[in-house]
This record gives sequence, C-alpha cells and structure tokens, in this order.
Amino acid sequence: MKHSTILRNFLNTYPNSTYDAEAKDLLVAVLANTNNYREALSLLEGMKNPTPNAKRLYPRILYGRATEYINDNKLYEADALLDKALKDPNNGSVLPLVNFWKGEIAYNMLKLDDAIRFYNAYISGGAPTSGEANINTARYNLGYCYMEKENFAVARTFFEPLAKNPSLSSDELTQDAYLRAADCYYMERNFTKARNMYENVIRFSWPDEDYATYQTSMIAGIKSTKDKINLLSTMTRKFPESPLTMDANMEIAKTYMSDEKFSEAIPFLEKVIKNGGNASYKPEAHLKLGTAYYNLNNNTAALDQYKLLVNQYPNATESQDALYNVRTIYVEEGRPDEYANFMRAAGKPISVSAEDSLTYAAAEAQLINNNTNAALTAFNNYISKFPNGAYAIDANFYRADIYHTRKEWQNALSGYEPVARQAPNKYAERAVLAAARIYFFEIKDYNKAEGYFEQLKNLASTQDNRLEAMRGLLRSQYQLEKWTAAMENAKELTAAKGSNNDDKALANMTIGKSYEVNKQYDQAINSFKSVVAVNKAALAAEARYEIANCWLQLGRLNDAEKAAFEVINKSGSYDFWVAKSYIILGDVYFRQKDYFNAKATFQSLVENTLEPTIKAEAQTKLNQVIEEENRNSKLGN
Repeated sequence: MKHSTILRNFLNTYPNSTYDAEAKDLLVAVLANTNNYREALSLLEGMKNPTPNAKRLYPRILYGRATEYINDNKLYEADALLDKALKDPNNGSVLPLVNFWKGEIAYNMLKLDDAIRFYNAYISGGAPTSGEANINTARYNLGYCYMEKENFAVARTFFEPLAKNPSLSSDELTQDAYLRAADCYYMERNFTKARNMYENVIRFSWPDEDYATYQTSMIAGIKSTKDKINLLSTMTRKFPESPLTMDANMEIAKTYMSDEKFSEAIPFLEKVIKNGGNASYKPEAHLKLGTAYYNLNNNTAALDQYKLLVNQYPNATESQDALYNVRTIYVEEGRPDEYANFMRAAGKPISVSAEDSLTYAAAEAQLINNNTNAALTAFNNYISKFPNGAYAIDANFYRADIYHTRKEWQNALSGYEPVARQAPNKYAERAVLAAARIYFFEIKDYNKAEGYFEQLKNLASTQDNRLEAMRGLLRSQYQLEKWTAAMENAKELTAAKGSNNDDKALANMTIGKSYEVNKQYDQAINSFKSVVAVNKAALAAEARYEIANCWLQLGRLNDAEKAAFEVINKSGSYDFWVAKSYIILGDVYFRQKDYFNAKATFQSLVENTLEPTIKAEAQTKLNQVIEEENRNSKLGN
C-alpha cells in the first residue's frame, strides 16, 4: 500500500492523535515528492500550526501547483499562487523559477513592463534551467517585450546573442531570433544590415524564406519598384501556398498603381479576389480594381467592381469609398436618377435620417466620456429604433463590449453575433473572436464555439488571431470528439508557424484519440507519448492513462500495469485520471486471475473515490471479480 494511503488512513482513523501534526507533516512531504501538489497544498494550508519542515516545503508546493495551472492554461489561478510564493521567506530554492513564470504570465497578459521586470529578476537570480524555464527563453521573450514596446534597438540586444553563427541546421529559436533581429534593423531603417540578414535566411532556405523574400522586396522598393516587383513575383512563384502570397499580390498591385500602371495592376488584384484565403483583403482589392478601371476610362467595369463591393461587403470601410466613387461616375455621366436607384437598392438612401445620426452620436458621446451605463442605454435605444441603421454595426459592437466587461455573456453575444454575421466589417474580426471565446470558455457550447473559430480562421488578418482560431477550433473539436475533422486540424496546427508546446500537446492528444478509436493502438501510444514529452499537467495525466488503456487493449498486461502506475506516481494532482488508472490496474489483476489484488483495488475505489461514475464502474467490476472467484472456487471443489 502506498505511503500516502497509509498516512491518510491513519489521519482518518485517529483524527485526535497526538501524532496528527507529525503524520500530516509526513503526508505533505510524500505528496510533494509524488507531484500531488494539489492535495499537498490543500493539506498544508489547512494545518493550524504547520511544522518548520512543512513551512520549508510550502513555496515549492505553491510553485509546483502553479506550473500545473499554467500547463492547464489557468493563468489567473497560477499567478495568485506565484504571488504567494514570492512573498514567502522560505522561497529561496524556487524564487528564480517563480520570477520566470511571473514573467511568462505577464507577457501573455500583455503587461510588458511587469514581464520585463520578472524576466530580469529570473536572470539576476542565476537563471536555473527547469523545463521551459531557461535563460535563452527569458532573453528571447525579453526581445519580444521590447519589440512590442517598439524599442527596437534594445530588442535587438536580446535577439542578436541568440542568433550567433546562423547555419542551415539552426534550431527554431535561433532562426526566429535572427529574423527578429533583422526586423529590428529594418524598423531602425538600417536597410543594408537588414537586407543582408534576410538574404542569409533565403540562402539557408529556412521555413521563413517566404517572409525574408517579402521583406527583401520591401527594401528593394525603396530604390527600385522594378526590383521590388521582381522579388515579390519570385516569392509568389516559389511559395504559392504561403500565407504571404496574398500580401505580395496586393503589394505588387499597389506598386503598379502608385506608378499609374493600372493595366499591370489588374491581374494581381484579380488574383487577390479569386484567392480562397484571407477575406479581409478582398474589399480593398475590389475598390482598387474599380479605381484601376476608372483610370482606364472603363466606367462600366469600374461600376461593376464598386457595386460588387457594396453588395458583397456592405459593412467594409472600403464600401464608403466605393459609394463615393459610384456617385462620381453617375454624376460625371449625367445619370443622377440611376445613382439614387442604386443607393436605394443598396439599402443606403442618399440622405441618412437626421434622427438616426443624432441618436447614435448621443450614444457615442456617452462612451467617449466613459459614462458606460448611459452609453449602454443609448446604444440599446439606437438598436431598438434603428436595427438596420447606418450605425447598427458600431452600436452592436460597442454595447457588446460593455456587456463583456460586465461578464454578461448572453447580452454580449446579442451584440457580437450580428456584427459577426455581417462580416467583413471593421469590427468583425474582434467580434468573431469574442463570440468564439465566450461560447468556448464561458458558456461551453462547443458547437457554437467551433463555428466561430472556423469563421475566425478564414477572417483573421494577423498570425496571432489565426493561431488562436486554429487552437480554439481544435479544442472545440476535441470536446465534441470529432476526431476525424480534428485530426486534420491538429496536423495543420502543429505545422503552423508560431505553434507552441501546448499546441503540439493538444494536437498529438487529438491524433492519438483518432488512432485509438480506430483501434490503431500502437500509433496511438506514440502520439500519447509525444504529449507526455511536452506537457506536465492535465493533458499529460490523460495521455499517460490512454497509454495504459492502449496497452490493456493490446493485451500487454505488464506494460498496462507499468503505465497505470506512471499516472499514479507522476500525475497525482489529477484525481480523475489517477482513479481511472486504478480501474486499469484492477482489470489487469482480474485478467491475470489475481482475484485478491483485483478485489482490493476495486474495493478501495468504491470506498475512496469521489467521482460517482468511477465509483459505479468500480462497484460493477468488484461484483464481477467476486462472482468469477466464487465460480472458479466451486469448479475447483
């Protein structure tokens, strides 16, 4: 029997024993040494007079539990525990690591000054290495902090030492640090140095060769638009699947248009429109295509583009420019009646009602003056009066944001969802992202969350939002057990630039589940092992359990037993997976006809687990063991 079980039984049996404090002290140490930080923390904080040894262990337990919260993406809970550890006088052994993770959390919350302070404290404290916490990661993240603050000169001092001696075989961190150092030189307008570094990336054929080529073309364009266009054309030809292809085609078109070469711009604008990627570029492409035709004196083709833009993307900011251009053409051609008819058909009468404008202006004024209660009332009043008004999208978005700050999730959705339905518009991406997060994290309606993350993936204009869309989509599909759909998304996320260990853990978990339901247990085990390699918290606990379960399904009983004990010994904070692993142990003993240990295992679960489904499962299996043992006993007699 495990030491922790013996000590728990003693404390339950003799609650008033004179050895109570000593037993609790021993139990805290055992739990800490078996990584069961959750129970250790609960027990220690419940002790009225903790022993000196327990006090010494307290910061280590706080840190251990905080890292579990971090791995489970519960950053606020982790931050609170790390704050306790910072203040504890016995924190010497974990203080640098506490500072590192305080820096990580601050960076994730965009509290850049705090992140800088904590990362520097970690480095000043000796920068001990523990998993993801290491001095190179701290310096790398400091570089990003200063880059976010647009202090490119200082950011470069952190990136450059990490990017020394770049080569064909440089690792991902070295490659990214080298590129960010080049970006810093670019932003400092040291174009010669930046170009040389981008050209090295191209020479090494690193994964970001497409980005380096794009940046090199921007530098070339300072002196020669011809060289710029040639490089951008090379980029689109070499990297047809790059997410930057759309940017490159748009940049080529803009360059031609700035040189008044409108005919040359047209094919590239058409490529942007026909491309199935980022929809946020398409309104701009339609507008510029219309402008190109207008400058070529082809008013019919220009009107077609402007009308298409207004009809397909009525809420895009470019639609307002298109409407102005439509008016110019109709007036030039002496067709004012046709212009009036067009505006009515587009649902945009020539004169927006004075009441509409005044009602919205009053609401906006309250918002500008930070009178959020009055602003909310005014925005709701506007939507009630003008549900399809000229400022309905603005009003819905702003009232949704107010409700969001109040954590009134359903009311927030009533504003975000109409904005999302009318995408693209200037608020669409933010509204879709907010709706996706609310449905996933707050309401836990994973079907709705999946839909919005899918929409965000197609709408995202930044790499960060695209990554969040892919992550949210995978998490939603994971919750819905859509393993086939999730497997493809998981592979895409793992291959995406910027994906991290958490992404890889969830992706491999998903791939493992897909293999498992198809009874491809060997492949499933490999995927679950990949999860354990990069995650130390809830996913690792689940993955260890699934490894044990796969071995059991394969009939490899000794391997299943060993894997189940891995869960018990290394994932002690996750009661559900520990209890499920005891079920596997009971099944192993039962198949081995070791009825004594099988009964003892299932009986212990029936008596001790708080999870009702596991308790019921254990009771059913206990009855089966007893029945089988009795039947064999009668046969033997």
